[in-house]
Amino acid sequence: MVMPVNVGPLFSEIDESEGEMVEALKALVRVPAIAPENGGEGEVKKSQALVRMLTKMGFDKIEHYDAEDARVPSKVRPNIVAYNKGQDATKKLWIITHLDVVPPGEESLWSVTKPFEPVAADGKVYGRGSEDNGQSLIASIFAVKALISLGIRPRRTVALAFVADEEVGSKYGIQHLIARGLFDPEDLIVVPDYGNEQGDFIEIAEKSMMSFRVRTLGKQTHASTPGKGLNAHRMGMAYALALDESLRRKYAAKDEKFLPPESTFEPTKKDKNVEAVNIIPGEDVLYFDCRILPKYNLDAILNDAHLVVEEFEKTYEGAKIKIELLSKTAAPEPTDPNSEVVHKLKEAIQAVRGTEPRVGGIGGGTCAAFFRKAGIPAVVWSTIDETAHQPDEYAKVENLVNDAKVFALLAVQ
Repeated sequence: MVMPVNVGPLFSEIDESEGEMVEALKALVRVPAIAPENGGEGEVKKSQALVRMLTKMGFDKIEHYDAEDARVPSKVRPNIVAYNKGQDATKKLWIITHLDVVPPGEESLWSVTKPFEPVAADGKVYGRGSEDNGQSLIASIFAVKALISLGIRPRRTVALAFVADEEVGSKYGIQHLIARGLFDPEDLIVVPDYGNEQGDFIEIAEKSMMSFRVRTLGKQTHASTPGKGLNAHRMGMAYALALDESLRRKYAAKDEKFLPPESTFEPTKKDKNVEAVNIIPGEDVLYFDCRILPKYNLDAILNDAHLVVEEFEKTYEGAKIKIELLSKTAAPEPTDPNSEVVHKLKEAIQAVRGTEPRVGGIGGGTCAAFFRKAGIPAVVWSTIDETAHQPDEYAKVENLVNDAKVFALLAVQ
């Protein structure tokens, strides 16, 4: 590949910014940005900290695209776009990262630091949201900062979008921006929200997604007299295991283009039931997260879940199991592996990492799916150790720096 600019000074500028990048990541991790569905107040405080950071860096323009949401104190979910004008201002390179994070989970499982008290140690930055999606967010900013510092104008305008609500559906985030008409099918769209340790995997497809709530109703009673009640907790667990086994057996096909190659049907969240250990619960609530190969019909799977309900209600006299669909998204058509954005990203990765990238699919859940649904090609790529949503989540500083180099090179190609 013929380099469009002398990348030596560009890469050196990013290398020299390593300490500043680490401190910027820590500053954002300190500000929780949790959706109201998960008991949080949204992303406004984090977006304010971000805008203060961006304002100091010399972006040509910073725009706000707030989405109304009465559930949070601010009444809005913020979406920020920072622009660095290109030589051809009619074309854009978009890098899409998200502001929101998942809750910390059981804090006693965090051994290095508390979730929102980030620390840098052993070449890593620990804290909730450090990898998902703070690493890529900061890398995208400092890629542009390096261009600005060196007076290099990108080939096309670079637009960095920092969106809300990615962790719980994107209604107030990327879907809001797409509805505003900000994007064009000719734009290059990169969503750095998935990857692997080698940085050689470009995601061009996602599975279908479905989630639902299972509410099991029995009869509450004292734990010393279980025969007088009907244990909803036991029935809920038994139903979840039976459904899990049934779906995995029936929908067992594999497609090696995806990671993992099979459909997944995972019981995940569990609502609190009774207050005391000596009470047999009369109600139990759990949730399923399903990531399904595109070949399968989502309505058929949901119907199978109801058929298992019928079997259980016959087995446990007086029991009622109700399924409430929370979300259902059929997989959009994948991004063409020969598209311009795939080609240019491959070249940039090869130049920085010296590896030959491969393309494939994942379980789903990134902003890229909404672009594909709108007929706009998008790719997902970053270099991560896949610690997202886990205790002791971290971002590796080496990845932070090298991914910034990939983004910078992508901008000047």
